[in-house]
Amino acid sequence: MPKTPYSKPTEGSMGKTGSWRTFDPEIDYDECSRCRTCWLHCPEAVITLDEDGTPHIDLEYCKGCGICAQVCPKGCITMVRRKLLEE
Repeated sequence: MPKTPYSKPTEGSMGKTGSWRTFDPEIDYDECSRCRTCWLHCPEAVITLDEDGTPHIDLEYCKGCGICAQVCPKGCITMVRRKLLEE
């Protein structure tokens, strides 16, 4: 499948997320059916697919919006609260 031309993570106004994201998406790969729905709906285009269709989320650019978790038909993506960095 071709990469979506609508959005591409780049450094700049919509670039790297930094430390402000509150939730991280986590994929349960045992449950994932590789349907590509998360990849199709990601507004930041930060989900890449392996050759077999396995999705991987680039957390450097992910904004933590949770759309991938909402559209996953198997419910295998969960949004997990990030832990604060210890000083």
